[in-house]
Amino acid sequence: MGECKKLINLVSRNTKSYFKDKFMFFMSLITPLILFVLFVTFLRNVYIDSFNSAFSENNIEMPENIVSGCAGAWLMSSILGVSAVTVAFCSNIVMINDKMDGNLNDMKVSPVKGTTISLSYFVSNFLVTFAVLICVMLIGHVYLACVGWHITAGDAFMIVVGLICCILFGTLLAAVVESFVSTQGGLSAVSTLVSSMYGFICGAYMPISSFSPGLANVLSLLPGTYGAGIIRNHYMSGYMEAFADEMRKMSINESIISDVVKGMRDSFDANLYSFGTEIPIGAMYGIVLGASALLLIAYVLIIILKEKNKLKGVLK
Repeated sequence: MGECKKLINLVSRNTKSYFKDKFMFFMSLITPLILFVLFVTFLRNVYIDSFNSAFSENNIEMPENIVSGCAGAWLMSSILGVSAVTVAFCSNIVMINDKMDGNLNDMKVSPVKGTTISLSYFVSNFLVTFAVLICVMLIGHVYLACVGWHITAGDAFMIVVGLICCILFGTLLAAVVESFVSTQGGLSAVSTLVSSMYGFICGAYMPISSFSPGLANVLSLLPGTYGAGIIRNHYMSGYMEAFADEMRKMSINESIISDVVKGMRDSFDANLYSFGTEIPIGAMYGIVLGASALLLIAYVLIIILKEKNKLKGVLK
């Protein structure tokens, strides 16, 4: 019980340290917001044209509010899917600052286990990343409400559930990688590398269906691909149903409706495939959570090894 209370106190201390510096919070928030602004100001029409062209091939014209909303939902799922990892890497700066300032050494000589200290950084980073992405999500939902809202209450709830799974994966990945980083320069280098690459390899910036089959199969082996896919499924589900309802009003055959909706889902990564096999959403959750479990094991092993090395150093 004593270690549990110490963990809570450390998590509170780390979280407050992060939010105490408003600039750090702003910097974590700025990247997803820049992506959002770029979409609204420059890329919105590109995505809308992509959706309209998919219907024009079948001589179908959709209401603007559904198309605009679906384009916005696709981008929101992309932003949240990639930011769950990139923001987690940036938000772990409290741990790096403690290493640089010597605060971490002070805590290690206090009557607190090293495992408790390491766990507190992970939990705090999870909470900070969740808070940042909830802010981004709310801003995005205001936009979707303005251009065309077709998200059910159930899907809205599952968006948050999917986001939590993605943040869990992102914070554990950041914890493992950044456990070997001890300077702000190193953190900046790692964060820049992750920010510049992760969006492409998880299909957040371009649909994986637009890549070559070989590259698409390689990317299908990465758990981050399915994290973005989970959120995309829940965001686009209501819009796909709205498309289907509009086609039914046009007295279009159900088989054609099914083919059109499936083609849309395939083209925009609501359906994901690995070597030709469609991955159901339950399996997507399993892949992300399974990868998170492996990262947790790796993080625990790193902590144990560091504790053993520290003990050896003391004995010498």
